[in-house]
Amino acid sequence: MPEADLRARLVKVGVDLLTRDGPQALSLREIARSAGVSHGAPRRYFPTHQALLAAIAREGYHQLGQQITDAVRDESEPARSRVLQLGRVYLDFARGNRGMFELMFRHDLLQGNQIGLREVSRQLFAVLVDLVGKARPGVSATVVAGAIWANLHGVALLRQWGSLEIAMQTTEIDPLLHASIDAYLG
Repeated sequence: MPEADLRARLVKVGVDLLTRDGPQALSLREIARSAGVSHGAPRRYFPTHQALLAAIAREGYHQLGQQITDAVRDESEPARSRVLQLGRVYLDFARGNRGMFELMFRHDLLQGNQIGLREVSRQLFAVLVDLVGKARPGVSATVVAGAIWANLHGVALLRQWGSLEIAMQTTEIDPLLHASIDAYLG
């Protein structure tokens, strides 16, 4: 089997395991077993367990990035509306891809990789910075985008943990999303 094929298969198996069983299922042995290779095979393609986890997380960033790109593509829509769409996509991705979302932001596990994970995540953040700059010219778009992202991420996590539903007595997220965006974009 060509090296690229096995490498891609290991990542795909990791994504599948993550989707089905969560981040705790991502041991080298389990990925190798599920891929039908020896437990040492992943080390030939990924120098560390973290490198394999980063490759798996990168798939999540690509998926989220494509969904965001599709959602904010229409430049005839006002930038503020596109920020709201980006927020919906982010929150929906977090809810529908719980394990991947968790892995993507586990920088303690993913640091030091050599596959460009930071660049991929920065590209996503740049989309938000650009939209904020268009929605609120004259503000520090990077700072405001950072505040919006932190707020969205907090909403995503509190929603996953069930805390929002308990505190707010509802599962409806759209009013909270609007309030969050209004707070930063007016």
